[in-house]
Amino acid sequence: MIKVGEVLVSDDVKDVEFVCNLEKCKGACCVEGDLGAPLEEDELETMKKITPKVLPYLSEEGKKAIAEQGSYILDEDGDYSTPTIGGRECAYAIYDEKKVLKCGIEQAYLDGKIKFRKPISCHLYPIRITKKKDLEAVNYHKWNICSEACKLGKALGIPVYKFLKEPLIRKYGKQWYAELVKAIEEKK
Repeated sequence: MIKVGEVLVSDDVKDVEFVCNLEKCKGACCVEGDLGAPLEEDELETMKKITPKVLPYLSEEGKKAIAEQGSYILDEDGDYSTPTIGGRECAYAIYDEKKVLKCGIEQAYLDGKIKFRKPISCHLYPIRITKKKDLEAVNYHKWNICSEACKLGKALGIPVYKFLKEPLIRKYGKQWYAELVKAIEEKK
């Protein structure tokens, strides 16, 4: 475990090699699981504001799910997430011409329609963050649907923390990321 400020980072984040391989997994993380993408409370207002600009990117099923459930939902555990289509894929997920699931929010961002890239939980995946009293724990989420990402990461020699540099900086800042890299290099 590495402590950077008030954040505990599991050793897997430095040791596991990982690079998303969408051609192989087809965006399975957008459809597998019991809920949509986890949302932080400070993202809820943003989700409401961006949804009208994102709707043109979404499938009819996604639009219907959002119309019925709203821009986000509150689950039985008191956590917020994106709505899903029939309890499966995220309502904001879209299929490209190769039948790979991608993010409609991110596509609207890339097209310059909105300034919000996508929920931080999606941007950080396969990292999951757990909040504990005064600390946050940053953990690698091992899931069999990402086995091809681990193979590609190993082939390229890219650990999770390097693959996720941009979202880690988005979440914690450049200074924090520089401290993480320094702590990892000192451990080697």
